[in-house]
Amino acid sequence: MKIAVVGVTGLVGSIMLKVLEEKKIPVTELIPVASDKSKGKNVVFHGKQIPLSCLADALEKKPDIALFSAGGGVSLEWAPKFANTGAYVIDNSSAWRMDKGKKLVVPEINSNILTKDDHIIANPNCSTIQLVMALNPLHEKYRVKRLVISTYQSITGSGIKAVRQMENEREGGSSEKFYPHVIDKNCLPHCDVFQEGGYTKEELKLVNETHKILNDHTIGITATAVRVPVEGGHSESVNVEFETDFEMDEIRGILSKSQGIVLQDTPNENLYPMPVTSYGKDEVFVGRLRRDFSQKNSLNMWIVSDNLRKGAATNAVQIVEYIIGKGFV
Repeated sequence: MKIAVVGVTGLVGSIMLKVLEEKKIPVTELIPVASDKSKGKNVVFHGKQIPLSCLADALEKKPDIALFSAGGGVSLEWAPKFANTGAYVIDNSSAWRMDKGKKLVVPEINSNILTKDDHIIANPNCSTIQLVMALNPLHEKYRVKRLVISTYQSITGSGIKAVRQMENEREGGSSEKFYPHVIDKNCLPHCDVFQEGGYTKEELKLVNETHKILNDHTIGITATAVRVPVEGGHSESVNVEFETDFEMDEIRGILSKSQGIVLQDTPNENLYPMPVTSYGKDEVFVGRLRRDFSQKNSLNMWIVSDNLRKGAATNAVQIVEYIIGKGFV
């Protein structure tokens, strides 16, 4: 079982290695891949020092599975080349997510749509993954009609340069700015690039990817994505309007029994999801559940998850588990 990790020195790539170890994926040969500027360096996997490879060398080694987390440009160029050798590519960029010929997969929800012929598989955006994890079991019961989403997204979602900017600001130093403004002690209503109509790409991902994963394009969705000076994970305030009414106890019962969900909804005891307590965990945490009395059949939810784990690396490795379990490789 030869597995390549492309972008292995990045925030997500390093967590991919960790999750591969934790889940005991049967890797007989790891092929860690990074850019030329990392040439000559090693990564540690199962206690062994493994030298980094370039993309061309990794391609020649013909891995069975390739985990990509190196940006859309790299993926568009190289994912098809790896797929053409017979490898299964799980891509963490936005390059293939909305491609009609590619599957967008959250294993707890729709892994059953994968076939042996799906050699490029898209990993959804981090903020989308935790959203649909919490919504899907409720959608199956009550049918979601409309969503109003506000996100509070960790700087780690922007990569190592964003983390360094915040750290330098806190230490009083100066460095290259990733964001156009100070991020420490601030909130930026600016995640990704602004598009026509005033929405950012991040906000539109929440709309388009949710439709595709839940296989329901009738859901009305609007979103505001905000970057906050937090490292532990993403938080989301979500207002959900259902087609049918619900009982609060039933909502809690459904969520508490859903795979990958942890219900933390005891506000009287100060128990509710927070990034600081989701850090390093694979579950999606849901709480602050309450009926929206201003709108029929509506619910308020608070959803938190470690964006580098379930929001990226863990979800990708779960797809690896599914591929192996189904005997695709």
